[in-house]
Amino acid sequence: MKRDTLVSIGEALIDFIPDRAGCAFSEVGAFSPKIGGAPANVCGAYAKLGGKARMLTQLGDDPFGHKILDELRDAGIDTHCIRLTDEANTALAFVSSGENGERTFSFYRKPSADMLYRAEYVTEETMADAYALHFCSVSLGDFPMKQAHTAAIERARAQGSIISFDPNLRFPLWNDVNALHDTVLEFLPLADVVKVSDEELEFLTGTDDMHKALPRLLVGNVKLVLFTLGKNGASALTAAHEAHVDGLPGKAVDTTGAGDGFAGSFLWMLHRKGVGRDDLAGLSEKTLLECLRFSNAFCTRSVQKRGAIASYPTREEVLADLQSE
Repeated sequence: MKRDTLVSIGEALIDFIPDRAGCAFSEVGAFSPKIGGAPANVCGAYAKLGGKARMLTQLGDDPFGHKILDELRDAGIDTHCIRLTDEANTALAFVSSGENGERTFSFYRKPSADMLYRAEYVTEETMADAYALHFCSVSLGDFPMKQAHTAAIERARAQGSIISFDPNLRFPLWNDVNALHDTVLEFLPLADVVKVSDEELEFLTGTDDMHKALPRLLVGNVKLVLFTLGKNGASALTAAHEAHVDGLPGKAVDTTGAGDGFAGSFLWMLHRKGVGRDDLAGLSEKTLLECLRFSNAFCTRSVQKRGAIASYPTREEVLADLQSE
């Protein structure tokens, strides 16, 4: 079977986006519902660029769950493996946005339907055509979805799929930050590609210097580290090569889903270039730079609109921006 699909596992939820930025949470007048959840966003970016993407999650059999299903389908994402349950409601996240577009979150997820997704739901069918498996840390708490991640990673590893991990730290979801730290370090060596933001680096590695942190990230199976720096651009690093692009000009209106868009668009570029798991360690600086430039332009477009998947540009729009650059 041809492996050409990005499979994401984890949470799909409703992000409630504020009608105002640069104000306290209590000063927001209204919130607009947008589909979100980092793994779903990564699928959305990949699909918007023309790739095949599938989401593995569970939603509440409620209006929010059906809204997510409908909009993921409209975004070109394969939803036939998404389950509905009446055991719990669909997860919600209320987002507030600062003057620079950076966000804080208030989650309604105790428990939510996605947390109850079980390992036995990850079947051979769900993973057989996976080019890459992507996951984050939000769903790695002590509930059934964690075991489902382990099952998906084992299947992906056995068939040679690329495994991509974005820690995507959400501290309010963890009662113990040490448990979050330890869990991320437990799963990190299982990935081939790891994406870390400048805000996460010191918590995970003990240093804010990427070159000092790199040996602590290139562990286990990890061959490629993506380091995002917001408006300051991004870097891609392997044991042999490093590339960096500066941020592009443009005012950030809403950074919700920007890092997810970066991950999804970078994985799409790797697939487009025919890069397999065994090729990652040997990627040239030229290839890393090409992928970085594309993902950087993708994110520059996305942060100029509100929401995550709804803000993602098409391949043609990104290429036009690169040509004008």
